[in-house]
Amino acid sequence: MESPISSGRYGHLTETGSFKVIEKELNHHSSIYGKIVDGYGRTIVADADVDMHVPRGCRFVPAPMPYFMRFHGSDGMHAGYLPGYPASHGCVRMPEQLAVAFFNAVEVGTPVRVFGRTARTNQFYRYGPQPQPGTLPWFRRPIGPQFERTYPSRPVYP
Repeated sequence: MESPISSGRYGHLTETGSFKVIEKELNHHSSIYGKIVDGYGRTIVADADVDMHVPRGCRFVPAPMPYFMRFHGSDGMHAGYLPGYPASHGCVRMPEQLAVAFFNAVEVGTPVRVFGRTARTNQFYRYGPQPQPGTLPWFRRPIGPQFERTYPSRPVYP
């Protein structure tokens, strides 16, 4: 099996070598990394860790790591965002559908070989269902006065 990935960024490089899957957890959450949100759930600090000061009225939310397969220390493979370059804190992120397939196919003890580096590409995979080719999101409409909707005028009564 193979998958596009995003591996560890500079300062958090993914350990290379031969390992084995030592743990599987369907709904894992990071014990170190996450974000800080305010009382309304708005993100205050997107790339936070548990050692950071949390302002009053805010809280630390651990990063979700669904379909987690640990293979070395705190490193593992899981579903996540793939921006097209190394961006994780050491884990190997995969598109959700492929993470599900890997999670269902491997058992604890399955060999894992980590080698090379994540190549920079202009492709990205977000967490969750991927957009289908040919569909445009609502915000990609043409912009300009010639494309704005016009409405029939109505008389104004005092």
